[in-house]
Amino acid sequence: MAQATLTITMPEQVWIQQISTDYPEATFRVLAAVPGAETGFALVRIAGTAVPEVVDDMNDHPQITELTLAQWSENEATVHFETTAPLLLFSSQESGMPIELPVEIRDGEATIDVTGSRERLAELAEQLEHFGLQYRIENVRERLHESQLLSERQLEIVVAAVEEGYYDTPRRCSLTELAESLDIAKSTCSETLHRAEEAIVKRFVEDLPGLDGEEPLEEQLAAN
Repeated sequence: MAQATLTITMPEQVWIQQISTDYPEATFRVLAAVPGAETGFALVRIAGTAVPEVVDDMNDHPQITELTLAQWSENEATVHFETTAPLLLFSSQESGMPIELPVEIRDGEATIDVTGSRERLAELAEQLEHFGLQYRIENVRERLHESQLLSERQLEIVVAAVEEGYYDTPRRCSLTELAESLDIAKSTCSETLHRAEEAIVKRFVEDLPGLDGEEPLEEQLAAN
């Protein structure tokens, strides 16, 4: 399966874009959300120095049809509300691609993580465009279980190398000693470790943010 991180720019006509850009220092953290037939419901934690003003503006906005305070302090509030413009929820629902929570929104932009098939991710991209949501790709990568990254033999040797101190500084175990403890040839031990290290290092580099550029989502999925 593919995993993607996207930054979504909300349309100007949507309440969250208007309010979050009016209060750019405020952070909206979506803790839970569910779409209805024509509206959406969410539990959001708001943090910042202007929380009372943010809540008042939300309560007065015509796209917020119901708002209830769940928790309140000087610089933080948790609110449950209903909105007629849950565009991220609708995009997720129509594409069949769940958005991982929490989602953070600040100054008109939302950062989301999604995991699924390439086809579902491509469909999500289409739905975002359909609902007028601009997006840029932070990264796209294959998400494999750890058991798929290394073979059983590679995993066995890597674990033994760690336990024996082969990767300690200074080393407590030489390659020769490691091979002897595993009852294998030194050349076999070296080659297997190298292949395992290659897989681990490449996965680490693939996970670094900002390496995928800003190509269209469909192109990045095809490349993977």
